[in-house]
Amino acid sequence: MMAYRMPDPTLVVIGAGAMGGVFGGRLTEAGVPVTLLDVDAELVARLNRNGLRLLEGGDERTVPVHASDDPQAVGAADAVLFFVKCHQTAAAIARARPLFADGAGAVSLQNGWGNADLLARAYGGERVVVGVTYTSATVLEPGVVATPGPGRTVVGAHTGRGGDSLVNSVAEVIAAAGFEVERPADVHSEVWKKLVLNAATLPTAALTGLVAGELAGSEEMRALVEGAAAEAVTVGRALGFDVDLEERLESISQTLERAGSGKGSMLQDVEAGRPTEIDVISGAVLRLAEEHDVHVPISRALYALIKGLEHARGLR
Repeated sequence: MMAYRMPDPTLVVIGAGAMGGVFGGRLTEAGVPVTLLDVDAELVARLNRNGLRLLEGGDERTVPVHASDDPQAVGAADAVLFFVKCHQTAAAIARARPLFADGAGAVSLQNGWGNADLLARAYGGERVVVGVTYTSATVLEPGVVATPGPGRTVVGAHTGRGGDSLVNSVAEVIAAAGFEVERPADVHSEVWKKLVLNAATLPTAALTGLVAGELAGSEEMRALVEGAAAEAVTVGRALGFDVDLEERLESISQTLERAGSGKGSMLQDVEAGRPTEIDVISGAVLRLAEEHDVHVPISRALYALIKGLEHARGLR
């Protein structure tokens, strides 16, 4: 169990892309000692030289962040926030070990299902905080991130036992950076609720090229998004999670409207020629549906289409 050094914790954000940029920038502005850690040495140099340009709503500002590509040089942290893609999590865990020399907490607000399990196997479940954030962000160019603003963020202990001081400390720090933070009794139900959103909107946006505000703009697309959401809700209920379809559909509608011209992360990946996170989103729905004998034809089709798109573009 880590000894959390509040009120002046040292944080490391792994991944200086869209979400890492928003969280790292806002935490820096809040006076929290933060290092953005990224494998891209050119991006690190640019951030240290020019700062992070953050376009938030109608405001544009430059945040003088500290970045590094060397975890050994960064040294031990109090908490490490993982914002890498799911297929990069295992490599990031191995590379980040110097950061955990003093028993740091590991925090996953990543998309998909299963990242926290990887962190728990590496560091121990009692040292893992899991959650989701409804903050959206887009990388306009390296070191330049656009976001509508901080969204609702939910955190909790991964194991469900102990870890309260760690979770409280993480929640306090994130709240200090201007995020609306909640600590639900059942954080894993909240993670699944976010998975419903992602399974319904990310592959559909990636396949059509539609930005968030346009995604449910036609009757046909709205039916597809809602159908994928309904399947993921059914799987979640089979797993015992507290998830309601009507609440999810209303939340998805509001999220898409709020994100406006923002692009979903999977669409950004496809456009940038990167592998997607389909395996921990629709792929997770499929795997768990099979375990519980739930029929999910829309999710299966979306998964197959994204995998086909990746194969056609040489992304796998």
